[in-house]
Amino acid sequence: MVKVLKKNQIIIYAIAIMLVTIGYMSYSMNVEQVAETSAKEEINQVAGIGDARLVSNNNVITDEEEASMDNNSSEEPNNESKEVINQEGDLVDKEKDEYYTQSRLDREKMYSEMLESYQSIMANADVSQEQKNNAQQEINKINSQRNSIMIAENLIKNKGFKDIIIFINNQSVSAVVRADKIETAEVAQIQSIIQRELGIDIQNIHISNK
Repeated sequence: MVKVLKKNQIIIYAIAIMLVTIGYMSYSMNVEQVAETSAKEEINQVAGIGDARLVSNNNVITDEEEASMDNNSSEEPNNESKEVINQEGDLVDKEKDEYYTQSRLDREKMYSEMLESYQSIMANADVSQEQKNNAQQEINKINSQRNSIMIAENLIKNKGFKDIIIFINNQSVSAVVRADKIETAEVAQIQSIIQRELGIDIQNIHISNK
């Protein structure tokens, strides 16, 4: 009886070992298949990306989209660039405004000081009549010159120039025109107006721009 039990136990053990072996082999095959499938999928994902570029927010941008974005950015400056450009332009305009405003103030101050000097001569009882007559002539000359300059500047601005300042030094005139550049025809036009209104020869009229 004991021999029969031992024989049955041996058979049971043998069957158990076979089942374990078969189960292990099946598990190994499944693991290999899963690993192979995963590897293939990973290769396909890498190949599928192709020419795409991964960005920090995990979005994928293709070359076509990137090129479109580059074109858009190159066609129009961003808001920050526009702001810098506008600020630079405003600064240049402000400097030009200050130049023409200050130049007019300096010119008027010069004329006022000259008039004050001649008027003091007129009021001086110890000055001869001839000196007073000369002083009066100079006063008339200054007032006439100031009026002619104002007319000439207004006529030139009416031709389309934003601003101009005219200085007279004896028989020479310097005119500064507010413009990025001045064409030859425009120079001739300005000289013609100054010659007519101030009675200065064209060769003594000097034009520049600012």
